[in-house]
Amino acid sequence: MSRGREPAPQAATSAEARPPQAPRRTHPLLEQLAGWYPQLFGAQFLPLKRGIFHDLMEAHGDAIDKDALKLALSIHTRSTRYLNAVAQGLKRHDLQGQPVEDMAPEHVHHALLEVFRRRKPRDGEDLQATLRRRIAQAFEASGLTREAYDALVRGRDDKANALLDEAFAEVAERDARAEALARAFEASGQDEAAFAEMYGMDRRAVAQSLARARRRQQA
Repeated sequence: MSRGREPAPQAATSAEARPPQAPRRTHPLLEQLAGWYPQLFGAQFLPLKRGIFHDLMEAHGDAIDKDALKLALSIHTRSTRYLNAVAQGLKRHDLQGQPVEDMAPEHVHHALLEVFRRRKPRDGEDLQATLRRRIAQAFEASGLTREAYDALVRGRDDKANALLDEAFAEVAERDARAEALARAFEASGQDEAAFAEMYGMDRRAVAQSLARARRRQQA
């Protein structure tokens, strides 16, 4: 009785042994842009100034196709690496790599939502809690009132809006604790070091809370 032929393992083995290839960009013009402007399109991405398309056409109009550039920039600015740079609240940069304008709060917010929508949780990671903290930080960094920030970023996504409300509540709770601590500090007549020791608190945490309360009073 003849035995059936077993599949040869050589093909699978050679495929497994093949070294992984570096990720390829999805548009060849992005490689050219990285060569011209490595500080913007290279290993690290920076947010681009508004009107960068026209700047690039003015600088390289004879060497690049307009439609190809539109597509390349669209791919670039929708990439997770680029959205991460926007979500950090970095300034927009010109072709020389110089910061030229602040990132709009609504752009930071929507980039955060998209970055976390794409992210897969690590072991034990609570992505919703992390995103809520990042939204709270972005709100505070904007320097806007709750009402002004809300008007800019609130959209139609109920889950995103719920996280926004939770972030607002988190900031309000920190503000309330800071103000209560400031009142206790003023009533104590102590300096920051003595006050922190008296209440068994970290001196740096006390200083940060008092600074927070002072910023609130000045605002």
